[in-house]
Amino acid sequence: MENPFKYSSDNKRYHTLNYHFKKTFGRKMYKAVIDCGMTCPNIDGSKGVGGCIFCDGGSGYFTQKNISVTEQLHLETERINSKYGKVPIIAYFQANTNTYAPVDKLREIYNEALNFPGVAAISIGTRADCLEKDVLELLSELNSQTNLTVELGLQSVHDFTINKINRCYTHDEFLEGYFKLKEKGIRVCLHIINGLPYESADMMIETAQQAAMLHPEGVKLQMLHIIKGTKLGKTYDKSPFPLLTRDEYIDIIVKQLEVLPPETVIERITGDGDKSKLLAPKWAMDKIAVLGGIDKALAERNTWQGKNYYFMVK
Repeated sequence: MENPFKYSSDNKRYHTLNYHFKKTFGRKMYKAVIDCGMTCPNIDGSKGVGGCIFCDGGSGYFTQKNISVTEQLHLETERINSKYGKVPIIAYFQANTNTYAPVDKLREIYNEALNFPGVAAISIGTRADCLEKDVLELLSELNSQTNLTVELGLQSVHDFTINKINRCYTHDEFLEGYFKLKEKGIRVCLHIINGLPYESADMMIETAQQAAMLHPEGVKLQMLHIIKGTKLGKTYDKSPFPLLTRDEYIDIIVKQLEVLPPETVIERITGDGDKSKLLAPKWAMDKIAVLGGIDKALAERNTWQGKNYYFMVK
């Protein structure tokens, strides 16, 4: 069957990150992950304590802690080059909230990454409520110097869920931060988590629908990982609760893809994490099976990313 999705050079029926890289940079790119010692406003007490219930050290699973940005980039460059040869890299500030510091410190670490040999782009993970005016000016300056992406944790558009996961800011506050970035012309990628406690499949699809109305440049979709030692992990250990099956997850992903704009890059469609700490769902460890299941479902239903988007926006 001929692929009906135009943003593809292979059999994928969604806008992959690899396709985006090849169109933007002319080749595949690889992310060098960085932990620059940041914290978070719902960890340090300024808004809350304990972090989001699923948080395990700010998601910096593969980062090297307590060494400089330059040293981390050296190690990451060696790791990437050993696998793929000498390639340009994206400096990815991954762990915790990477705009939550004095602007002079942020300028120093961003410039350190920007000046590292082989860095062709920068990606910064943060919260939408940590975008003060001086930080926005710095990000705008950085955006004029390199290919910049700011990644924002949307998780869900439902304030009931947001309260339950202890995110410590509302969806309206999220929208305020998102539009501040867009006013500066900055590329934004939104993170959506499926399978959050108390959410139905319809609620997860509604999150994708509302995200679609923002027309972000990128979206990351993933299943909730219940990690050993987190607040959610401790709750699950005491009293396991139902989680999405792999087939349910695939069905939700397909329906989310159908409502997302075809131009939006799907930067993740299933999650990576520390398998040694994953309590559930165990099926999430078989990434190849999940990806293959998504491709199969899209083909069998003869559907693709954005198929229902234009009907939704009319």
